[in-house]
Amino acid sequence: MDDIFTQCREGNAVAVRLWLDNTENDLNQGDDHGFSPLHWACREGRANVVDMLIMRGARINVMNRGDDTPLHLAASHGHRDIVQKLIQFKADINAVNEHGNTPLHYACFWGHDPVAEVSGSAWTQPSQQRAEKLGQSLTKIPYKDTFWKGTTRTRPRNGTLNKLAGIDFKQLILSQKLNENQSGELWKGRWQGNDIIIKLLKIRDWTTRKSRDFNEEYPKLRIFSHPNVLPVLGACQAPPAPHPIIISHWMPYGSLYNVLHEGTNFVVDQMQAVKFAFDIARGMAFLHTLEPLIPRHHLNSRSIMIDEDMTARISMADVKFSFQCPGRMYAPAWVAPEALQKKPEEINRRSADMWSFAVLLWELVTREVPFADLSNMEIGVCSLMKICMNEDPAKRPKFDMIVPILEKMQEK
Repeated sequence: MDDIFTQCREGNAVAVRLWLDNTENDLNQGDDHGFSPLHWACREGRANVVDMLIMRGARINVMNRGDDTPLHLAASHGHRDIVQKLIQFKADINAVNEHGNTPLHYACFWGHDPVAEVSGSAWTQPSQQRAEKLGQSLTKIPYKDTFWKGTTRTRPRNGTLNKLAGIDFKQLILSQKLNENQSGELWKGRWQGNDIIIKLLKIRDWTTRKSRDFNEEYPKLRIFSHPNVLPVLGACQAPPAPHPIIISHWMPYGSLYNVLHEGTNFVVDQMQAVKFAFDIARGMAFLHTLEPLIPRHHLNSRSIMIDEDMTARISMADVKFSFQCPGRMYAPAWVAPEALQKKPEEINRRSADMWSFAVLLWELVTREVPFADLSNMEIGVCSLMKICMNEDPAKRPKFDMIVPILEKMQEK
């Protein structure tokens, strides 16, 4: 079977859809020249494939190795409908490639006036006048082969990272310790020249069985097929004393909790708060379509990461493993009361996630930490009261159900 780049180039929508349905396939990956599937679909004018890729979360302004965006390719090949679509989804009309050219340069240079004069877009004036008013020279700039002579460039997410599930620990560089809590240590690091987050899990009595479970569970967290889900890139076990390690993309703004409560430079106005809420809802709606659901996933603002384009993404690196602190919850402020009442496998996860989402909405509106003045024990007591005081007598728990709840609270 041909690769995804060929399928997008040839416009094989059925094959592209089947490929996208595999959550481990990253639609933002690049080929040997950094062309993403969206690059190829835009270059060849495959409008139906472009629509599909955008709806699945393709990065609109992703660059190839020559710093061309999909809009550069659509404009230079005269695909007016695709140019309109890309601009509609916030493509950067002023993006400059390594030759100093914008998409408008190419539309003008190749004489694609209908493209340069896209109705209702930023390009509403005649192409020549528009380019000149922007101070752009229409003279073709000679190609200078500088990239292949060792020049390194920072570009959007390196799509090649997703190809390696198993990681060689010796290739990881731990540069800065960011945090430490009950579950382990969080480090900023480097892998294959890219900034990453490295999570070293604290596991007591590491056994062969736990090692096997780890290797079976982490691949299920490599979900690359949705723009509001942040996948686990890979994992390994660190010698000499094995410690399970998972890595994910570096997020410059940190978590939603960091942005809202820890004095970052990013200001969350009402419009941005609504966008965050929409991003989270889309990500959760996607996760709720998976069968089976991702186990031991607890939604809270610490597990929502903010990408460089201000997109909220649900971090799969925060999903607990089956052997990791069983029976304990370290962020009860966001957890539905029934989560204390039932075993994990008995909880209506979709309903419980809606409770957590409601807490997140309150957090976005008030900019306050939920139950900030209460300890984890006190939060647990409040949740227990909600369970015990249910208006429907048939739904009130019996004391044999309360005992294990109190035991869990005592462990916290």
